[in-house]
Amino acid sequence: MDKYFKIVKDYILELGSVIQYESELDNLLVIENEDFGVKNMVIGVATPIIIIEQYLFNVKDEGEIFKQLLIKNRDIVHGAFVLDETGEKVIFRNTLQAETLDLKELESTINSLGLLLSEYSNEILSFSK
Repeated sequence: MDKYFKIVKDYILELGSVIQYESELDNLLVIENEDFGVKNMVIGVATPIIIIEQYLFNVKDEGEIFKQLLIKNRDIVHGAFVLDETGEKVIFRNTLQAETLDLKELESTINSLGLLLSEYSNEILSFSK
């Protein structure tokens, strides 16, 4: 097991998140935290980085939606909207340095997503239709 995987797992539990899926072989966690609006957040430890992703919604090639997401990216403190390799799934994503990771840094990423979802939920719902 990667030493950073254990650190991330301990931090996730300390933050009160529920681990829905865990793979020590792949250094992968899928978590849920209702307080932050997180469901099926994927955390992958790929030393030297930690990759955090939360699927949000599917979208077809919509220039105006992409423009609005890019504008909103400027307001997001930690992480950003990204598209998957198909260009159809909108994902919240952040990467952190494994070596310097601390509890507050991981919590800030999860908080950032929670804040984004609470502030921008109406827009996200309209984009997903």
